[in-house]
Amino acid sequence: MESICHKAEIMAIHDAMDVLNGKWKISIISSICYYNKRRFSDILNDLKGISNKMLSKELKELEMNKLITRTVMNTQPVTVEYNLTQYGKSLQVIIDDLARWGAEHRKVITGKG
Repeated sequence: MESICHKAEIMAIHDAMDVLNGKWKISIISSICYYNKRRFSDILNDLKGISNKMLSKELKELEMNKLITRTVMNTQPVTVEYNLTQYGKSLQVIIDDLARWGAEHRKVITGKG
């Protein structure tokens, strides 16, 4: 019984990582979490090193997985805003825990902890 539960847990982690894979997705979600609504250019400015093309691809995948919504505003020039869905907001606890762990890890690695 234990191995079946363990296999189910591994599969669930695999599924989660499949949705959140890559270098940028968690950072994109974090950017939107923090500010609630973000424009494409705002997210681009938050994430040093990401290209327009990569950000566009990642946003489309996050939207496809129902984690964010894309709203085209009726402005000149056209503005696009991204928001987390209720489902996407369920990642907030994970994002917060990951940020805390990352800060502690940086202290350990740099010897400042």
